[in-house]
Amino acid sequence: MATDNQVPGSVGTSASLSLRLGQTIFSSASLLFMSLGVEFYSYTSFCYLVTIMGLVIPWSFTMAIVDGYSVLVKCPIRQPGVLLIIVVGDWVLSILTLAAACSTASVVDLLLRAENPYCPPKFCSRYQISAAMAFLTWFLSMASSLFNLWLLPSL
Repeated sequence: MATDNQVPGSVGTSASLSLRLGQTIFSSASLLFMSLGVEFYSYTSFCYLVTIMGLVIPWSFTMAIVDGYSVLVKCPIRQPGVLLIIVVGDWVLSILTLAAACSTASVVDLLLRAENPYCPPKFCSRYQISAAMAFLTWFLSMASSLFNLWLLPSL
């Protein structure tokens, strides 16, 4: 049942479900490109990206399940306390994801532009793809947090 204050993209809507699934897919892709067959542990920023993506995946997947259930039963979440926790969690993970994506991208750029390249092209291209996936994760995460923040004052 749709309410008058339902914001597209806020928790419990099909748009939010799409955003959460996108976050889960892009963060999983970022983690896979960074960690499979690559020695990411040599650089702190790469370890940081792996750690943050390891936090984003369960958060986004859990929120996707909540959104899917809310859409299925047609009962969006409108408790201010629960929404506040979701908004704070989204903001924190969004900022951490942006920091991880930026640090990874800057280290990859440094590795590629050094006088003596420090990583083979195969590895650096995987690092670049991982950073790009992290930026896409951040974009979707920020969109989710803004939509939910927009909904919070109307409750």
